[in-house]
Amino acid sequence: MTAMLEINDVHAYYGKIHALKGISLNVEQGEIVTLIGGNGAGKTTTLRTICALMRPTSGFVKLNGEDLNKYKPSQLAAKGVAMVPEGRGVFSRMTVLENLEMGAFHRKDKAGIAEDIERVYALFPRLKERHGQVSGTLSGGEQQMLAMGRAMMSRPSLLLLDEPSMGLAPVLVEAIFSTVEEINRQGTTILLVEQNALMALQIAGRGYVLQTGEIVLSDNAKSLQRNAMVQKVYLGVE
Repeated sequence: MTAMLEINDVHAYYGKIHALKGISLNVEQGEIVTLIGGNGAGKTTTLRTICALMRPTSGFVKLNGEDLNKYKPSQLAAKGVAMVPEGRGVFSRMTVLENLEMGAFHRKDKAGIAEDIERVYALFPRLKERHGQVSGTLSGGEQQMLAMGRAMMSRPSLLLLDEPSMGLAPVLVEAIFSTVEEINRQGTTILLVEQNALMALQIAGRGYVLQTGEIVLSDNAKSLQRNAMVQKVYLGVE
């Protein structure tokens, strides 16, 4: 059976820098899979390659058996792929509601869009309270909620999350991860890139460990939490 997302032997470069060195991973429909690793490991590059923001020099990225790299990044929302970038990337001069509407740019179903806005507000009640507020004035946590909500407006089958906990207070990190689980329960498959390895492994079913552009370990999340190398390098266990 074909995996929903399949990355096979992908090599990618930034100029002369070999950023991805033959990585292979897959994500089955309905899963939360996490990709953990330190700064410069290649986590964001992997997501950028999935989204066709970078082209692999060899290897392939497929969604439900179809090559994603033949599409432009702007076409991927219609294929069911949405990414929440590191740093959130909200439209700072637009209101919360306008940001959400931008997430549905490729859609024409007004009734469905209105329904999905209410779904986002149910996931993130804070956004409903702030619906008319200019997004650049939101807190970091609220902007993260908005970035995730905007991605959900495209009704993705696959949601890519790049460091959703970065810069957030611990109580907000817990809220964000709880919502990630709820989005998954509602039927969205998730690939989660995260430096907070403990939180990521607590909500994921499986995980991959990336070091300097190579997958060095893959297993179910519970086994990775018990792995001595993961504990020492990523979980802070001596």
